[in-house]
Amino acid sequence: MPICTTCTEFIPYLYTVYESADNLRLEQCPNPKCRKFADPYVESDDLVLFMDLILLKRGVFRHLLFNRGYPPRQALTREMEKKPAKLEVIRTEREFKRWETILRLGASLIFVDAFIRWCHIRSPLDGSSTWTKDEVEPLMRIFGGCIIETLAFHAGVTITSAVMLQLVDLIHRQLGPAFIPRSSGVKAEFRLSHVPLTLLFSSLTKLFLLLMLALWKPSLSSIGYSNYSGLNDVPPPSRLPAVVHSALSLLDDENLDRGWIVRNVLGGMAAGFGLRVVLDINPFFTTIVVVAGWAVKTYVANYLHPWVSSGGGDVFLAYSIP
Repeated sequence: MPICTTCTEFIPYLYTVYESADNLRLEQCPNPKCRKFADPYVESDDLVLFMDLILLKRGVFRHLLFNRGYPPRQALTREMEKKPAKLEVIRTEREFKRWETILRLGASLIFVDAFIRWCHIRSPLDGSSTWTKDEVEPLMRIFGGCIIETLAFHAGVTITSAVMLQLVDLIHRQLGPAFIPRSSGVKAEFRLSHVPLTLLFSSLTKLFLLLMLALWKPSLSSIGYSNYSGLNDVPPPSRLPAVVHSALSLLDDENLDRGWIVRNVLGGMAAGFGLRVVLDINPFFTTIVVVAGWAVKTYVANYLHPWVSSGGGDVFLAYSIP
C-alpha cells in the first residue's frame, strides 16, 4: 500500500484519475497532523526526480521506493471490493520490477564508476582517437573489479541491515512498550530488495559529481600557471599562526583531491541518508550499517587490487571507498 511521502502514513490511493489520464487530482494525507498531498512526485517528470535524488530529498526516495507503480483510483469505476487481492498482486509485481530496476540501474552506474576510475588510472593517450587493446583491457578489468566490489558492498550492507533491524526491535521490546515506536508505513512495506536499490539511488549524487570532475578536471598547467604552487608559495601572514596557514594550504588545488572528497565524504553521507530513509532507524545504527558494508568492500578491493590496477598504483583503492 502506498504511503505519504511526508509522514509515512498509509493511504489507499495517491491520486484519482477522472475521464482521461491527464485529468487527475492528488490525494490528501489522512493523517490529521499532516494533511499534505500524499505524494506530489506523482506529477513530476524524470528530470525533477533525478535532480531531487542528487539533492538527497527524503520525499523522492519514498516515492521511488514505496509508491511508484501503484494504480490510481478510477473516479468512474468501483474497484474497492477487489482491493485486498489486487494489493498482493501489485506487491509481487513491484518486487520483480524492483529487482529489474536494480539490475538495469546497477549495470549503468557500475559502468560509469568504472569509466571514472579508468580516467584516473589510464596513461595519457598519444593523440590517436583509435582505441587499442592496451586501452580497452584495463577498462574491462576495472569494470569487472567494480562489479565484484559493488556486489560485496551491497551484500554487506543488506545483511547488516537485516541484523540491525532485528537488533533494534529486540532492544525496543526489552525496554518496554513505552519505547516501542509507532508503526510506520516504511517499516510495514520494507523489503530487503529496497536496500540495494536505495544504495544505487543515493550513489547518483556521488557519481554525477565525479563524472563532472573526470570530464572537466581543472588543470593549472593548461592555462599557463605551471609554476604556480598556490598558497604554499605565499609566506604565512604575521597575524596568522603557522598552524592556520598549514590548514589553509590544504585547500590549495594541488593538495585538495576533490574526487576523493566527493567519493568518500559525500558518498558516505549520501548512503547513510538513503539508508536512514528506508530503514527508518536511528542514524547511529545506519552508520554502523554503512561502516560494515565499507569494511567488506575494502577487503574485497584490497584482494582485487593487484589484478585490477596493475601498473596503476593505489588509485583503484583510493577510489573504491563508497
